[in-house]
Amino acid sequence: MSLPDPKIHKKEMEELLSMGFSEDLASQALAATASSSTTSANPSVEAAADWILTHTSQSSHSPPTLSSQSNLRRFILSKPAQPLKPYPSKRLKPSPSSLSPLSERMRPSTVDLIVGQDHLLSPGSLLRGVAGGPLPSLLLWGPPGSGKTTLARAIAASLSSHRFLPLSAVTATVVDLRRAIDEARRSRSQIRTVLFVDEIHRFSKTQQDALLPAIEDGSIIFLGATTENPSFHLTNPLLSRLRVLALRPLEPHHVRSLLLRAIDDVDHGLLLSTNGASVTIDDEALEFLSLHCDGDARVALNSLEASAVLAVNRSSGIGEGTVIITTADAKEAMQCKHLAYDRDGEEHYNLISALHKSMRGSDADAAIYWLTRMLEGGEQPLYIARRLVRFASEDVGLADTAALGHAVACYQACHFIGMPECDVCLAHCVAYLALAPKSVAVYKALNAAKRAVKESVGGNEGVPLHLRNAPTKLMKQMGYGDGYLYPPDHPQLCKGQSYLPDSLKGRKFLQWPPLDVEQL
Repeated sequence: MSLPDPKIHKKEMEELLSMGFSEDLASQALAATASSSTTSANPSVEAAADWILTHTSQSSHSPPTLSSQSNLRRFILSKPAQPLKPYPSKRLKPSPSSLSPLSERMRPSTVDLIVGQDHLLSPGSLLRGVAGGPLPSLLLWGPPGSGKTTLARAIAASLSSHRFLPLSAVTATVVDLRRAIDEARRSRSQIRTVLFVDEIHRFSKTQQDALLPAIEDGSIIFLGATTENPSFHLTNPLLSRLRVLALRPLEPHHVRSLLLRAIDDVDHGLLLSTNGASVTIDDEALEFLSLHCDGDARVALNSLEASAVLAVNRSSGIGEGTVIITTADAKEAMQCKHLAYDRDGEEHYNLISALHKSMRGSDADAAIYWLTRMLEGGEQPLYIARRLVRFASEDVGLADTAALGHAVACYQACHFIGMPECDVCLAHCVAYLALAPKSVAVYKALNAAKRAVKESVGGNEGVPLHLRNAPTKLMKQMGYGDGYLYPPDHPQLCKGQSYLPDSLKGRKFLQWPPLDVEQL
């Protein structure tokens, strides 16, 4: 049997290979059909495929049934192989699938469909005008579920003359980044590239620096998204090339509109999650989901999806009709209120700052509230207790000298019993410190002394001789300790004794007692 000419049958070979047949089997089929053909030296793909199916079924110990074989042949022969299409450079929204979470299926594809962020999307704003002019490189900073990725994709979709290239800093490497930049530079003369990097704060300094030349020369238009404070996690050179736009958590009425949209959308909404079962939601359940997602649209939508599945399963077999999501379903799906708190992120520092300032302002109610927010968010109690020890000396100080003892005792109590029992110990100490009289005299004295030490001209002076100990004969001969007056023996004379270097004689660091009693 002579093998077919590879040049003549190259196309037929490619089509057979694309059907899933091995190269050896395809070569045998083309050779067999070519040698048996009396009308043409060129066998058709259909004939070769028919030969393979017949040959394999005859050689098999358990040949397929006629129906299964004919179905397979009909599937293969009715759908000739097509050349593979390259992955589109701009694919902003994949086709909705019931396998995708509801939050992904309901992701708005245009800026007009985005709910919330009115301070960024108002008429005449920078983002509203990007379709009519060049888009600057931007950094979208906001909490999870506020719409950063959605906004970036919608902005890119409004730029018809640009292509959208997404990367995730979680998985992308420097090699991936440089490959994307090189591709953008090669195609720059035909089309501009919008490079979107999600979770940009996870990039190392080296990865962030790799973006600088491409942003600087305009090879890419950069869009970044981060949940972390850019001042802490992004390098200054990168920040100087970006405009930072801060997104806010969604308001409850924004979340409510998104939930209703998901219920009403027959193409992408809840119908795909419930296998076509009609679902609605009562007002109380809708209000519960809107208020307990902490402004996170993703949490709200995915909780709605779980609620719908629970409701459908609960009503299964009862009868046909629209299934109603109740508050019980919503609570079961949510389990507990979602709290936006990151022990290593900005919210950690925001809340401890609020706690400090509330105690400093003698507002015990606000102080206990912020304490509760931190504990419910999972903050370590010993961290809070350490901050209270500092506060006792910095803000209460000499106005109530017992405050430091209370704070240290609180730390020990938290160390002994831990959470959740130590929460009342923390609340006790927070309330005590908030209601205690305040004095920053010690804090100010310490800072004034630090400035005197750092700003001394020609170095700090040595300890005056009369203040030095003289444990040896030589030191006594050198004048160590001469002229020192022991206060218990000379109570009156010691009042004029100086304890500061000559250059600082008479200097007051600690202003105590205060001139105004009301300062306490």
